[in-house]
Amino acid sequence: MSAKLLFYGIILSTLYFKYMQYAEAQTTDPSEVSALGAIKSNLIDPLGHLDNWNDGDPCISNWTGVICHNSTLDDEYLHVLELQLLRMNLSGTLSPELGALSRMEILDFMWNNISGSIPTEVGNITSLRLLLLNGNRLSGSLPETIGHLLNLDRIQIDQNFISGEIPRSFANLNKTKHFHMNNNSISGQIPAELAILPNLVHFLLDNNNLTGHLPPEFSRLPNLLILQLDNNNFNGTSIPASYTNMSKLLKLSLRNCSLQGPVPDFSTIPRLGYLDLSWNNLNGTIPTNRLSGNITTIDLSYNHLSGSIPSSFSGLPNLQRLLLENNSLSGSVPSTIWQNINLTGNRSLILDFQFNNLTNISDTLRPPANVTILLHGNPVCNENQLQIGRFCQLQSIPINESSIVALSCNSCPEDYEYNPSARHPCFCAIPLHVEYRLKSPGFSNFQPYYVDFEDYLTNGLVLSIYQLHIDSVVREEGPRFRMQLTLFPDSISIFNISEVLRIRSMFTGWLIPDSDLFGPYELLNFNMGYYGSAIPTPSASSLSTGAVVGIVLGAVAGASILSAIITILIMRRHSKYQRTAKKRSLSRLPIKVTGVKGFSFEEMELATNKFDISTQVGQGGYGKVYKGILVDGTVVAIKRAQQDSLQGSKEFFTEIELLSRLHHRNLVSLIGYCDEEDEQMLVYEFMPNGTLRDHLSAKSKEPLSFLMRLRIALGAARGILYLHTEADPPIFHRDIKASNILLDSRFTAKVADFGLSRLAPIPETEGTAPGHVSTVVKGTPGYLDPEYFLTHKLTDKSDVYSLGVVFLEILTGLQPISHGKNIVREVTVAHQSGMIFKMVDPRMGSCPSDCIEKFASLALRCVLDETDARPSMAEVMMELEAIWRLTPEADTTMPESIATESIGQSVPPSSSLDTRNSYLSSDVSGSNLISGAIPTIAPR
Repeated sequence: MSAKLLFYGIILSTLYFKYMQYAEAQTTDPSEVSALGAIKSNLIDPLGHLDNWNDGDPCISNWTGVICHNSTLDDEYLHVLELQLLRMNLSGTLSPELGALSRMEILDFMWNNISGSIPTEVGNITSLRLLLLNGNRLSGSLPETIGHLLNLDRIQIDQNFISGEIPRSFANLNKTKHFHMNNNSISGQIPAELAILPNLVHFLLDNNNLTGHLPPEFSRLPNLLILQLDNNNFNGTSIPASYTNMSKLLKLSLRNCSLQGPVPDFSTIPRLGYLDLSWNNLNGTIPTNRLSGNITTIDLSYNHLSGSIPSSFSGLPNLQRLLLENNSLSGSVPSTIWQNINLTGNRSLILDFQFNNLTNISDTLRPPANVTILLHGNPVCNENQLQIGRFCQLQSIPINESSIVALSCNSCPEDYEYNPSARHPCFCAIPLHVEYRLKSPGFSNFQPYYVDFEDYLTNGLVLSIYQLHIDSVVREEGPRFRMQLTLFPDSISIFNISEVLRIRSMFTGWLIPDSDLFGPYELLNFNMGYYGSAIPTPSASSLSTGAVVGIVLGAVAGASILSAIITILIMRRHSKYQRTAKKRSLSRLPIKVTGVKGFSFEEMELATNKFDISTQVGQGGYGKVYKGILVDGTVVAIKRAQQDSLQGSKEFFTEIELLSRLHHRNLVSLIGYCDEEDEQMLVYEFMPNGTLRDHLSAKSKEPLSFLMRLRIALGAARGILYLHTEADPPIFHRDIKASNILLDSRFTAKVADFGLSRLAPIPETEGTAPGHVSTVVKGTPGYLDPEYFLTHKLTDKSDVYSLGVVFLEILTGLQPISHGKNIVREVTVAHQSGMIFKMVDPRMGSCPSDCIEKFASLALRCVLDETDARPSMAEVMMELEAIWRLTPEADTTMPESIATESIGQSVPPSSSLDTRNSYLSSDVSGSNLISGAIPTIAPR
């Protein structure tokens, strides 16, 4: 009997599906129906967003997703025009069947967890206008076939793990205005062929691994407004002089790109509003011609600029920030820069001249209250302390964050909120909530443009200004500005559904006009809330007669085969439960960490040949370290936690999220992690040149010269200074040691091991940071700040002490504690008795005696017992750079751009090192996270 039921059930099922295929063919192209099914099957939808979609309906929407179809008069089928799946918590991969949706215009998978590569078949969708894949976990290279999308207006793949080079075929994208490919791992040279793109407006490739040189041909781009390439590595190249001819350019941002040479004269660009060339190796003087009156931000900090501060900076009417700290500028402190600037209301001006060689003031400094002048680290502070002491305190520039204080109103019913506008005070309505971000604005401080932004956005959305409320604005690294917006109905309590869909399409279709001032934007979330359930979905009453018949047949078929499959389902359920019980018991959190890739346990096993003993390269307190090779051939170091080192999933992701936000060329960057199968692992790029401790060891076959050691000291200091002053929030390392300073293939120093890092204490109102008291002192013996050890009071000077010990190791080659002798005590005694040169490591060859003396003196001041007597990290950096300028190579090279062959020594080949221990510490590790293997991902 069961066999007969199964047989008839199969026949009826076949008839049902055949009939449904026929019925659907009257509405949607059958090939597209099949493609949508394949696309859906490749996606994992834990929240069930896709469950109610009917591929045959003209436009099916839910909370955040929409599939829209359309047809032409001469076409019997409907075709998919939009596939928008914004922020639906989808995972899985992109199906190659996407290419079958050949008439689609919008492909939007933004802000999900989709992995895998971009299918080459995307190039078949020749009608595509918007390719929106940002905020996922996509990897692999960019398909050449994207260059076939001749109607493409916008490509957004930012915040993924895309690698490889930019295809030269992209030069065919004549209609493309927006290239947003930042925050990936794209490498190689920027193709000069892109300079022929006639409509390119925004070119955002910051936070990648780009190398080579800046294409001078880009000066020929006729409509380029924003060129943002921060945190790449154009090592040793200069800024093309032709860039001064970019007549339409509004923003040029080349922060932390390893550039050298002079600063070009950008006064020829009539509308330039934002210039950031900081954290490079630029030298020479600052051009004296006045920049555009639109300029809001000039950041030339952390370079090697000399000469005086030009008077042309005075009178720039929109200037918000002039940042020149950590250069070698001399002369007088300018006292007229704020003249002719409108500083009323919430407008302000920051002038940061810290750590230069300014020696006098041309006039009494009497700036307005909303002008901040920073002069710490200049000789002028020592000579004029009584006059300008208030400007000489060491300070960091605050990151703007504003929250709008709401009115005090009575509570509204559930789902309702009051509109805080002056026109409708305390009027209860059901709003829409939008998370929004300015990706590359032309300013550093949002507050002066608050009203302008309200006008811009409401005009773009065709809303009244009182319908918009800006809940909060937070400045993010970049700078970028993340906003929480609330949109209220106009004079009524509930939006019309058609108005909700119109507003949503304005955001998702990029129909809000671009703004020169506010730059490109991105939609992070569109929360429809109450309105999500109000959007109509297909009902039985709307089904055709054929569809009803099909459903009846399907029901009969389902009843027939139910008895045959129920036993199979029960058996499978039991086995599936057994397979998944272990994973469920771990309660893993579905958290996506931007910029860090999540690896599966199977990928880690494949990379290490199932953690074969032959791939093990070391072991520490946290666990074992393995050398692995990923599927794409990348060599990595995988640090696998042992069972007693496992953290809770929440704590593990908190640590990873912290690490993912720390990006600098002299810091370790986390590549990825694994948190499944009751395992926790961290993945880094394998480092061939090991640790500083390896090369200071007597066993090192090729000892480092003094110049190489000084360069390494500079790199380490730069990384730690970034942690103290640039990281958001600031961070104290707590375990600085020679084995936590890693050397890449060019012997560039990178600070590793942030597992013990803790956020810096929050400053008190008077501007001083109270010491952070911890219950347990952690670190490595020999490097521990004695005051921290005794009082448990952690400050930034604790890191200075540890780095001072490293400097003593660099100078002597000795270990911090060896055979009962302490390096601090030994060098201090030698220095006091005038015998310091007897302590110098003879293996580093000849070196200038005055450099040795100054370096030794700096190291010993760093390790003074009294915390307040030690220099700050910024002062350490300034003194190291001063020592570098005394070396013979100072006239031709800068510390961050030295080629290893120019150091005056033979650089140890990587083959001469014991690669099994090239990134391991023989000391007691105080870390729970970082392996010490340094990836070469560009700082972000």
